[in-house]
Amino acid sequence: MAKAKAKGKSGGGGGGPKEMLLVASKVRQMIKDAGCNTAGDALDGLNGYVAWLVSQAARRASENGRKTVRAHDFHIP
Repeated sequence: MAKAKAKGKSGGGGGGPKEMLLVASKVRQMIKDAGCNTAGDALDGLNGYVAWLVSQAARRASENGRKTVRAHDFHIP
């Protein structure tokens, strides 16, 4: 038997931001240009990941005594 769908948005990242941080049309076009289709929850998942990256970069800047987030704060270990 198929699993029933949960009500509401899944978010994809668990507790992600409520507002969209991405330009959806640009992301969809990039995916289309790669020869793929965009699932309904793809942008929610990517948005959650981007929000996590921003929070990690802000934390790293704070830990280094800065209030300014710089490009190198977004490094991926």
